[in-house]
Amino acid sequence: MPQTVSAVIARAKGAPVELVDIVVPDPGPGEAVVAVEACGVCHTDLHYREGGINDEYPFLLGHEAAGRVEAVGEGVTQVAPGDFVVLNWRAVCGECRACAKGQPQYCFATHNATQKMTLTDGTELSPALGIGAFAEKTLVAAGQCTKVDEVDARAAGLLGCGVMAGFGAAVNTGAVQRGETVAVIGCGGVGCAAVAGAVVAGATTVIAVDLDPRKLEWAEGFGATHTVDASSEDVVERIRELTGGFGADVVVEAVGRPETYEQAFYARDLAGRVVLVGVPTPDKEVTLPMIEIFGRGGSLKSSWYGDCLPSRDFPMLVDLYQQGRFDLDAFVTETIGLGDVEAAFAKMHDGTVLRSVVRL
Repeated sequence: MPQTVSAVIARAKGAPVELVDIVVPDPGPGEAVVAVEACGVCHTDLHYREGGINDEYPFLLGHEAAGRVEAVGEGVTQVAPGDFVVLNWRAVCGECRACAKGQPQYCFATHNATQKMTLTDGTELSPALGIGAFAEKTLVAAGQCTKVDEVDARAAGLLGCGVMAGFGAAVNTGAVQRGETVAVIGCGGVGCAAVAGAVVAGATTVIAVDLDPRKLEWAEGFGATHTVDASSEDVVERIRELTGGFGADVVVEAVGRPETYEQAFYARDLAGRVVLVGVPTPDKEVTLPMIEIFGRGGSLKSSWYGDCLPSRDFPMLVDLYQQGRFDLDAFVTETIGLGDVEAAFAKMHDGTVLRSVVRL
């Protein structure tokens, strides 16, 4: 029967989040109910609260989560009650033109649960990225559950969004190779994950760029070999100096602003790759000379969720974590409760945390 649980919602644009009771229905065909154990506070949740995604309030926030499957609906075979899972927001369909080409990481018809979770008065909720995990339990499509080895949920949950996006931007989209040079512009959670991914892939020079000295220190902790303080140094010239005068083989832009994208474009080597993983707002535009686009060769790529395939990449990253080769724990700045999400948004805005993680 439906369950009533505590959860965090955004009721209106810019309004403080609220801790309320919500109703989670029993799973229907192809669905699963997951008891959430931990959920990271991601900037995307703040975008939802501020109306930067859409205006389908009230939102059930939270999406960077791990937990345990409690119940599954008819036809679900990939997970079972008791499984420890990381939630993902791109459950692939297996039938669209991308999936048919053997590229399910680009699936164009990803899906979520069919049923809606509601407030106790019946008001339907819009779950953030189809997940809604600032809640004791949540309803998702079974394909959004990726079974992994059981580890600390605070660490595993971060694979569900920001860490996967950054790691994948370097390893999957940027295709960093052994011995290459990499620059990462913007060293919050996503950027630091890109730094860590470049290190795992075997890059020999990994340059972290940011305005905030604290974030540069974080990036060094994840393996950056050099740092560039964008508040006082010419970013493009400094990256060139650190790469023999050529520019980096791969530049990951993890900010989503025109000025930093232009820096990424001009800081790459000939035939190098620029990867945009920072999410721009709809009003942002960039202008580049076509002769420069042509003359520099290489590629300009956008990274969707790190171009990940959760069933492939989540278990692999958990394995790296267990081997001590990918320090997920280092992303967790603080552990908080459901009632502390609004304060966590303020800390995120101030840049004083890499990740606040709600522990349930």
